[in-house]
Amino acid sequence: MHLQRNLTSTKRAISLDLARGFMLLLIVLAHAPLFLYSSEPGVMSRPESVTFLDKLLNSLGELLIDNRARPMFAVLFGYGLAMVFEKQLTKGNSKKEAIQTIRRRCFYLILFGFILAVFIGGQDILMAYGVAGILVGWLLLRPNNTLIKVTTIVTFIFILYLPFIWGSFLNEIGSYGFGSDFSANDRYIQSLTEAIFYFPVIPVFIHFLFPILPSVLIGIWAGRKRLLIDSHLHHRTLKKITAIGMTISIFGALPLVMINEIWEPSFFVAGIIYGVQIVTGTAGGMGYAALFGMIGNFIENPGWITRSMTALGKRSLTFFILNETLLVILLSPVALGLGGVLTNTGVTLVAISIWLLAVVIASILEKFHINGPLERLMRHLVYR
Repeated sequence: MHLQRNLTSTKRAISLDLARGFMLLLIVLAHAPLFLYSSEPGVMSRPESVTFLDKLLNSLGELLIDNRARPMFAVLFGYGLAMVFEKQLTKGNSKKEAIQTIRRRCFYLILFGFILAVFIGGQDILMAYGVAGILVGWLLLRPNNTLIKVTTIVTFIFILYLPFIWGSFLNEIGSYGFGSDFSANDRYIQSLTEAIFYFPVIPVFIHFLFPILPSVLIGIWAGRKRLLIDSHLHHRTLKKITAIGMTISIFGALPLVMINEIWEPSFFVAGIIYGVQIVTGTAGGMGYAALFGMIGNFIENPGWITRSMTALGKRSLTFFILNETLLVILLSPVALGLGGVLTNTGVTLVAISIWLLAVVIASILEKFHINGPLERLMRHLVYR
């Protein structure tokens, strides 16, 4: 029994934290191009390609990163909710106390997201996930069949309306791309004032235009099944989820990659295609999470690369906010302003460098057995 617990603990560290570490790379790669305020709009949130390498990176981003990093984050967030709930019950707390603990975590997550979005100026998704946890936390008290029914209904609603909302949006703006929210004339006080005014709208906007809730609900289901913590017991299931999820994700994104390359649909049709890319990204997020569950099963003796990645994953909250802060400092017009001079290739290199720096710092913290500072703060706030 003791040996089995050790094996489970090892697999958890490898599978779950490896997935979280890789998730941070996808997120920083997805957010970095949003700071290119001097570039012309390309397709959707991507900047216009200047070189062949820019074009390649844009295509790979649309295929593998955009609207795939966010769902992966949401799946792992939902998985974490199920883990916290289970842990509270094993400690002898009541179900009501467990739900209260989760709600406190979600409220503080919203607070962290508020600070990131308003005072730092980063691309925040923490507020949206905090709201999601509050909205769906009650399902942790319900059986699996209720969870599956709610997930099916919510997903179906998004599939019905989301492509047409994006089609109408693109048709209204009359362009394939949105452009950057930043401008060379931006100043910190101005950005701070606008962010304070608009921050309540951010999570509402995200939840309306992106299917966060289905991914969180899928994550709760996966957490109940312990797919990543006990990944060695679910290898065949993880293999199926990876194959199906990534196939749906890639085929759902292919029509978007072809816009301006092979065909030029109307703006309304292009918006529908983007909506399909977003919806199928939910499958991609689950596929990525399952993929790292499978990878963890093949790692018997973790090397320094794996140990560094899992160290990063254990401190995902700290390094998500650090990565976003560094993006602001390096790229934002209110700081160093490199977003006004770099191309997509340059900003991709910046994003990878930020992530590698995070890996190095996390490995150092792990070596000295130091938790992430924001993880420590969250634990202090939640458990008082």
